[in-house]
Amino acid sequence: MKKKIIIGSVIVAIAVTVSLLLMGNGKELKLNTTTVKEATVEMVVTATGKVQPVDKVEVGTQVSGVIEKIYVDFNSQVKKGQLLAELDKSTLSEKLIQAKASVSSAESDLNFAQKNHDRVKQLYDSKAATQTSYEDVTNRLAQAQLSVANAKANLQQAQVNLRYASIYSPIDGVILYRAVEQGQTVAATFNTPTLFTIANDLKRMKVEANVDEADIGQVRTGQAVKFTVDAYPDDVFAGTVQQIRLQPIVTSNVVTYAVIIEAPNPDEKLFPGMTASITVVVESERGRVVPVSAFNFNPSAEVMGKLNVVQSQQTNPQMKKSVWVQADGKTVLKELEIGLNDGVFAIVTKGLNAGDTVILSASLEKKGKNDGEKPSSSTMARRQHGSGPPNMSGM
Repeated sequence: MKKKIIIGSVIVAIAVTVSLLLMGNGKELKLNTTTVKEATVEMVVTATGKVQPVDKVEVGTQVSGVIEKIYVDFNSQVKKGQLLAELDKSTLSEKLIQAKASVSSAESDLNFAQKNHDRVKQLYDSKAATQTSYEDVTNRLAQAQLSVANAKANLQQAQVNLRYASIYSPIDGVILYRAVEQGQTVAATFNTPTLFTIANDLKRMKVEANVDEADIGQVRTGQAVKFTVDAYPDDVFAGTVQQIRLQPIVTSNVVTYAVIIEAPNPDEKLFPGMTASITVVVESERGRVVPVSAFNFNPSAEVMGKLNVVQSQQTNPQMKKSVWVQADGKTVLKELEIGLNDGVFAIVTKGLNAGDTVILSASLEKKGKNDGEKPSSSTMARRQHGSGPPNMSGM
């Protein structure tokens, strides 16, 4: 009985081998391979944000009135101290005249009170005036002095208000926004109305990006940033992480943190308010690169029959990844040590050389079939982390 079982097993094994050989006849092997090259692999954090000027000032008015003249418009280049607009000064000028008159009246009252005080004091010193009379003129003199001080303060305030009727630029820059028209009335009773918004230097911009709480732990100041804007889809702008603000931003139970990115703008292509899609490079490594999909290539017995495989044993437990490599018409399984892995490409630190040919996938097709026809059997490699574009440079 044992002999019959052994003989039967041998017959089955021979039959399977013969069937595989027969199935392989009339089929040709097609391989999808890649060549190992030097490149850079990056781990990144993505987010969106708004382009803003580094320095932006809102210019308002501290007095109410009618806008009489406007000297600048949108996009006007201005210098510090340049006159931007003027309010109607007639009412403020009248108040200044009244304040001056009040000062003159108060000084006249003070002069009279002083003379009266001096006269009563002489009489009091010669025992010709009572203590009550002397105290009365002394009090009137003090009140007159306070009235003069108050009148001078009102005069100074009237002068300041008249100066406020002329709106000057506090910085060098460009007018981003003009909020008023000539003839418009502005009221500064409860708050200061904004008349103009001025950006200091449009060649120095920043991006205010909102980074998700799951990624903020990887972001550090000084990290390199790449970003694009819809206006220039083919241009990639460079920046640097300048600040990570600790104040959380909560929107619909989603927590994000503001990251400020310094973005030089020498060509002034970036405009305030543009939406930027940013990529923060949190880790980068350069070396020999292989697609992650090569790790998943596992040839079937049928494909193995077509490959000239040289057996190799995996002996190093630290080298956890392996790929199939073709060289001199032979196929060998090589063990690898890998470094940075972004899910699409991985740095090979040991096991491959630049120029090696690595198999990504293989398929068996009937001879004579068109390229567009579906292969009869295939063993395809799969990516571990999706099929997005490679996050690498220098290939």
